[in-house]
Amino acid sequence: GQVLACLTESKARFPNCERDASARTLTVPAQRRVDLDFGMVPAGTYAIALVHDENGNGKLDKRLVIPAEGFGFSRNAPVSFGPPSFASAAFAVDTGEQHQAIRMRYLF
Repeated sequence: GQVLACLTESKARFPNCERDASARTLTVPAQRRVDLDFGMVPAGTYAIALVHDENGNGKLDKRLVIPAEGFGFSRNAPVSFGPPSFASAAFAVDTGEQHQAIRMRYLF
């Protein structure tokens, strides 16, 4: 499969960045550990959403409304009934490199 990654500043578009023209997205082969590089990002407040797209169809598959594939968020934001808020996943970017360790979660 593959990992779909989205980096956004948009509170309204997080975690689904499809309609966010300013979001940075990456698609990389899935591995035990994946390193993502979004390039030079202007200073600001961002959040990351990840999907382990196991079947390569370019989206998060669900069983009813529950994710059937892995997912993760920056700051390992907690998930309860639905995705976390932007605020719980948000982190500041200023000068220099920024690193986020994101744990993938699987419900099935």
